[in-house]
Amino acid sequence: MSLTDSIQQTRHIVVAIDLTAKTVRVRGEAEACTDLSCSEQTLVVSDDGGTRADLSALNAGDIVKLEGPPGQPRRIVVVRRVWDELSSPEW
Repeated sequence: MSLTDSIQQTRHIVVAIDLTAKTVRVRGEAEACTDLSCSEQTLVVSDDGGTRADLSALNAGDIVKLEGPPGQPRRIVVVRRVWDELSSPEW
């Protein structure tokens, strides 16, 4: 597997966040959505907000990388914020 393939398979787009149920719905490379079950120990890591144990740090449209077991990430790393994606010169 090439580096590009590896990066594409580990990155997901946040579709929805349910703070009450502590779940995050993400869409992967195959365009299929997956619901992730998060706990109080799940950390959200971003350049603009540091490290937080709070799903409210996520936004629909954020590109994230998941770390931990499938379906129950230990860390959600924000690779690119939705507003950065929308302001990209690629558009």
